[in-house]
Amino acid sequence: MGTELVDHLTPEERDSLSRLNPEITTLKEQLIACRANRIETETRKEELEMNLSTNLERRKQELMAMNSSVDVDMLQAEVESKYQELKDADSLVDHVTKELTRVSRNIDERNKRLKQIKQEKDNLKALEDKYQNTLQDEARELEQMLSKRNTYLAKQEEYSKKIRELGPLSSDAFETYKRRNVKELYKMLHKCNEQLQQFSHVNKKALDQYVNFTEQREELQRRQAELDAGDEKIKELISVLDMRKDESIERTFKGVAKHFREVFSQLVQGGHGFLVMMKKKDGEEDDNDPDDDEPRADAEGRVEKYIGVKVKVSFTGQGETQSMKQLSGGQKTVVALALIFAIQRCDPAPFYLFDEIDAALDPQYRTAVGNMVRDLADRGSTQFITTTFRPELVKVADKIYSVSHKNRVSKVTVVSREGALDFIEQDQSHN
Repeated sequence: MGTELVDHLTPEERDSLSRLNPEITTLKEQLIACRANRIETETRKEELEMNLSTNLERRKQELMAMNSSVDVDMLQAEVESKYQELKDADSLVDHVTKELTRVSRNIDERNKRLKQIKQEKDNLKALEDKYQNTLQDEARELEQMLSKRNTYLAKQEEYSKKIRELGPLSSDAFETYKRRNVKELYKMLHKCNEQLQQFSHVNKKALDQYVNFTEQREELQRRQAELDAGDEKIKELISVLDMRKDESIERTFKGVAKHFREVFSQLVQGGHGFLVMMKKKDGEEDDNDPDDDEPRADAEGRVEKYIGVKVKVSFTGQGETQSMKQLSGGQKTVVALALIFAIQRCDPAPFYLFDEIDAALDPQYRTAVGNMVRDLADRGSTQFITTTFRPELVKVADKIYSVSHKNRVSKVTVVSREGALDFIEQDQSHN
């Protein structure tokens, strides 16, 4: 606002204002300094007057009291000294009084100059207010003119719209009605309005409703197209994810099946076994070659058709393979361990905890399981923790712990391989 007001001043007034502002600041600073100097001078004067009225008067009385007992010459010298001090004090008072008078006169001059500058500032402020009022009047007038202009433009747009709604006129229509006067045209307009009254029950909003419904239909069609496109993309994504899931599951099954065959042949000398994927349709088995390590592709492309995995093994290597239902307890344990070791080869875990996995195994299988555990532990960073009462796992262990229970307290101690084997041998002899 201050910048806009200054812009309305004449160049001479702006120069005068810019010249007076620093001078006003300087005079204010000088006025403050003069007032401080005046206060200090008045304080000094009061101190000197107090000194004259108290100390010197008191000293005079003391001298008069001592007049009878002190030598006249000494008193005369002291009186002269004090008189000189009094003259010096009077001189100092005169000097301070003159300085005070000069400062007061300077303050009066500064006050007059400050009053003059304030008067000039008030004049400029009045001129500024005048320009501001003029500017506000012109702004209101301009706003009124803009409002009228907008009103006329709106009417012009309305009339143009009505003219466009009438549709294109024939080439001779303008010439036909150009020769008619305004009164005749109003009569024709009145007649047309009377004819239009006959159609008063017609839905006048039909066109607007049609346009509105058309826009809604187009918007719904656009949204439907977007939803259809999104649905197609989602279906494509689901298809890709299903395909990847199928490939991952079948690849994993192939890997586990391959390692199962290898592990089973190592655990059972002369035997063989393999895994078969069970299909949902009629509970049929997957007839694909078990040695094929590539993912299977079919028309459905989904693994939901699979319902499980069947294990077929032969411990003799001759005759037909047997299912899990036809195996003994020890043979089922061998098959279960073979499956665990096969999974371990596909996706090794940090450690395994086995609880007497060799309890139901024959000696040759216990030896094979111990060698397998030792081989898997040496091959990777997997740790096997087992509990056993058989010597085969003890012989391949790195560290052996003995767990005893006495007085309801369990105790775990590290024992040597020989000590563990002796304990197992004694336990078997007692049993």
